[in-house]
Amino acid sequence: MLLAEAGRTDDVALVQAAGTPLDSGGMPLAQNPLGKIPTLERDDGPALFDSRVICRFLDAEFGTNLYPPAPALWSVLTIEALADGITDAAIAMVYETRLRSEAQVNAQLLEGYWEKITRALGALETRWMADLARTKPDMAQIAVGTALGYLDFRHQDRPWRSNAPNLGAWYAVFSARPSMLATVPPDR
Repeated sequence: MLLAEAGRTDDVALVQAAGTPLDSGGMPLAQNPLGKIPTLERDDGPALFDSRVICRFLDAEFGTNLYPPAPALWSVLTIEALADGITDAAIAMVYETRLRSEAQVNAQLLEGYWEKITRALGALETRWMADLARTKPDMAQIAVGTALGYLDFRHQDRPWRSNAPNLGAWYAVFSARPSMLATVPPDR
């Protein structure tokens, strides 16, 4: 999304990668020993990994100014971390159901992850809506938009909007941005 917002999608070659903790064969292990995506290979240094690291690098590289100066920076970074936590918990839920037999799935663990997501959505709803409502896009908005898109993509059976109606209304508008539409997963 940062590349799309910056109009720089042609400046970075995207390579598909897939895998799980049990099958990392399709992951960029030589560039990222954690076997996680995204990973950014550079011509002038080692690969960078973790969304927040890559986004900060690209923001500096392309001058997108999606990270404001302090003191507003601290809210953006905190919201970005909160959104990444939502995504991490949502991915863990997917792994729990995909990598275990039905008899092995830990329903309490799934609900624990969902409670974490619900608390984070509640914080966005009650504490961070003014930050998300800013007219100039920033990485807080992009990270939250991405996290909510992932919830809709992988957890359609969990009605998150009922407990966060303002966040749902914000997402309805934000998800129509060209950068969001350009990054919808192809297997949707």
